[in-house]
Amino acid sequence: MADAKVIPFDDDRSRGGAGQRPARRRGAGSRRKSAAEPGPVGEVQALPTGAAAGPGEEPERPPRDADDPGGLERRIAGGLSFLRRRLTGDYEVDDFGYDAELTDQVLMSLLRPVYEKYFRVEVKGVENIPSEGGALIVSNHSGTLPLDGLMLQVAVHDHHPAGRHLRLLAADLVFALPVVNELARKLGHTLACAEDAARLLGQGELVGVMPEGFKGLGKPFGDRYKLQRFGRGGFVSTALRAGTPIIPCSIVGAEEIYPMIGNSRTLARLLGFPYFPITPTFPWLGPLGAVPLPTKWTIQFGEPIATDHYPAEAAEDPMLMFNLTDQVREQIQHTLYKLLVQRRSVFF
Repeated sequence: MADAKVIPFDDDRSRGGAGQRPARRRGAGSRRKSAAEPGPVGEVQALPTGAAAGPGEEPERPPRDADDPGGLERRIAGGLSFLRRRLTGDYEVDDFGYDAELTDQVLMSLLRPVYEKYFRVEVKGVENIPSEGGALIVSNHSGTLPLDGLMLQVAVHDHHPAGRHLRLLAADLVFALPVVNELARKLGHTLACAEDAARLLGQGELVGVMPEGFKGLGKPFGDRYKLQRFGRGGFVSTALRAGTPIIPCSIVGAEEIYPMIGNSRTLARLLGFPYFPITPTFPWLGPLGAVPLPTKWTIQFGEPIATDHYPAEAAEDPMLMFNLTDQVREQIQHTLYKLLVQRRSVFF
């Protein structure tokens, strides 16, 4: 089989076997239990909030675990059941290594406090994301470390009415790092290549891409919120072939978490990194300098750009790809400026 071509979102190229997919893992007899499936006979079902509340009455609230020993027992039983499935291998991952159960029950739970309490992310325009079917979310990229991609995943999952999962296309460096590689696969990330992107969109998945790549992630603090080049329009070509909408997304707040005032190119070459950041706190404060600043974030999803009305051969038209790429870039940049004008403080 021919090697998959990397979408030219930036100038990075794949290294070795970074794009290899893990084998699909499926335990014997494993399946997902539907939320509508009835529980064991005699199990007490909690009433929804506000059930049977009359005029002027406060809606009935679900009992806390302290007042409902049965609820605590169910939580403990659920946790033990989860651990048993993980230890016995009775769970599923897809062909890309995505582990939906681990993502929902563990990884999202770890990211959510950072999202809600630390960066206090405000989300706008989530109604522009379709409830079903494939779509490509295109966002700006910044922050020295790619925390913006993780926060974007939480924003889509927690704020969209359908609770959709965002599958991010990541650079090959992500899959060359130990531990990070495994976690990225479990979260649903995959290599930014045309084959994987087209396959996910064809399966009706929500796919996220940040076309600036390392040029946006590692740009100097003086160039904050100035979009870098979007490559040659590979993401537009993929969306055109799949006939899926393109949704521009603008993120404000990530630029200031690690103000990059310098770049040690020598250390970057020695470590094999695209850049080695120098910030007001790193590396001077050691590990403490790696803690991001608690900035206030805003994520806004723009109006979708439809692609399903273009003919099949449109993906081969360089002028059309250039125009659509420029349209997406301009929409993201315009929204960034608008959000910055509305912002009163970086931290509050």
